Amino acid sequence: MIAATINDTEVLVEEGSTVLQAATKYGFHIPTLCYHEGLPAYGACRMCLVEITQGASSRLESSCTRPLEQGMVIKTDTREIRGHRKMIMELLLARCPDAEVVQEMAREVGVTESRFSKLNEDCILCGLCVRACRDAIGMSAISFMSRGIKRHVDTPFSMNSDVCVGCGACARVCPTGAIRVEDYGAKRYVRYFNTELELQPCEECGRYFTTKRFFEKNKNDFVGADELYRLCDACRRRQHASMLKGPLVNVHP
Repeated sequence: MIAATINDTEVLVEEGSTVLQAATKYGFHIPTLCYHEGLPAYGACRMCLVEITQGASSRLESSCTRPLEQGMVIKTDTREIRGHRKMIMELLLARCPDAEVVQEMAREVGVTESRFSKLNEDCILCGLCVRACRDAIGMSAISFMSRGIKRHVDTPFSMNSDVCVGCGACARVCPTGAIRVEDYGAKRYVRYFNTELELQPCEECGRYFTTKRFFEKNKNDFVGADELYRLCDACRRRQHASMLKGPLVNVHP
């Protein structure tokens, strides 16, 4: 176990915990935009900055990527930290002025207007979609492209991806709602990435419910997935319910 001090409170957490995890466990709120507990930490948004003191030196670090160490003294809400967070929110508010999550967090840290020119983007470059695709799904259909003010997330050459399985993980983790996944007829469209996929119909009711690529991926990755993904959720539940209503077989030793 690791012992440290957060906001004058002694904390004790398991070895390997980050500063953010320790602070959250003890009820200290640290704002985050690019963090998701199910994905590797990235430290892109810098909203989770905290002040860490070890010995005679103090510095600001991202709490989501910094492992907690024995004897650390941590402050989560100093004047310097608030100043940094306000500057970050002004930049994000200028980049994505219409994003609800940005507006809410800006109000949380006391920012109502940005002094910078508006860009009217809908992506805050948090990288959650990239990490979800790469680390959770294992596909790497999207990645960061270009540098500086031209940096963005896209498929290679901005073309219809032949790697994307249409699972929708990117859309589910996107904090601004910039990524939309929509089904029309036998097609699924991942709008932000100009990607189109064929849908797999349920073998019983005929309703389209997943993509053919997602079906093929899971069929190869998991035992029993071939049977599982041939039926939609409703038909699968109905099939199981029917089986449970059948006669029970008594097995005697």
